[in-house]
Amino acid sequence: MIDTIAIIDSSLIEHLTLRNAETSFLLLEAGRKTEALDVSTHCGGGGLNVAVALARLGLTTAALLKLGDDARADTISRHLQDEGVADDWVLRDARQPTGAAVHLSSHDRDAAIFTYRGANTLLEPGDLQDAAFDRDLVYVSSLSEGSAGCFPAIIDMAKNSGAMIASNPGIRQLSGKTGAFLGCLSKIDILTLNRVEADALVPALATRAAGDRPALQPAPDDSAPALVVRGFAGEGFALPFATFFKTVLALGPRYLVVTDSGAGAFVGSEDGVFHCPVVTSQVAGTAGAGDAFAATFAAMITLGEPAENAARAAAVNAASVVTRIDAEGGLLDRATIDQRLGALGPEPVLTQWTIA
Repeated sequence: MIDTIAIIDSSLIEHLTLRNAETSFLLLEAGRKTEALDVSTHCGGGGLNVAVALARLGLTTAALLKLGDDARADTISRHLQDEGVADDWVLRDARQPTGAAVHLSSHDRDAAIFTYRGANTLLEPGDLQDAAFDRDLVYVSSLSEGSAGCFPAIIDMAKNSGAMIASNPGIRQLSGKTGAFLGCLSKIDILTLNRVEADALVPALATRAAGDRPALQPAPDDSAPALVVRGFAGEGFALPFATFFKTVLALGPRYLVVTDSGAGAFVGSEDGVFHCPVVTSQVAGTAGAGDAFAATFAAMITLGEPAENAARAAAVNAASVVTRIDAEGGLLDRATIDQRLGALGPEPVLTQWTIA
């Protein structure tokens, strides 16, 4: 994607939060020019954000992307070169322009985003070559519309190469091709979802979890994160927190990571679930924080780090990303992450449970 980010002073745009729903809105006056504090253009999009994150962490990285044949594609190609990401598998397709997005950032800086996916929707099985997947780690970002049909082939090719597979599917991929996605989970090592994406999986998981109501041990107290109490829900179905994690992990992933914005992240495995809170930072924009966490966690696991260390490193990288308005400017290298973890001492403090 090419991201255009407009920062609006809070006094010029209304922020409305619904009292009985987890939903908020930015309201603009129609027919009026609204002054912006700044308008800037950056490279972004989940796949590109992850590629840059991995490269900055010191991993030899290549990206498989589909771009249009236009100036936006030229900008992204230059960005890949600048970041040291190999472009051997970057494809151009003149049928659609390169993807673009407009971010409107105000109040809490959790931007409203208008997205045009363009060439991101055009990935086809013929675009996939075995040599592209001959890696230690294959990270599959969200796949848009028609491109989501390639997901099973991508997973199979990565599995056949012996790679560790990390996947962060998008909400439309989960809701539109749920069956195909669930059928691939036995081959995925690290599955990362945000809370909204996790909720979208609940209807498909509800019958699998029928009658199974495991509990967290020790029992969560009043200080437990809200998601632990709330659990997951979608389309009239609901699953308790422990049931959701146990059901997904039973389908095959080695790790299930659920991010919950400012409430931190939860990491589940056969050993149980732990919560990693966010590292406090001055928030300029939230775009790319989830990608930074997921990419850093996957990289550290691939490098042999324990999950707890991987999550703490991921939290530090995500905290750095939110100090910048764009999705990539705050991404750190490994040495800086280690330095910041050393300065933090025992923080972020993890809370751990077993599932019984």
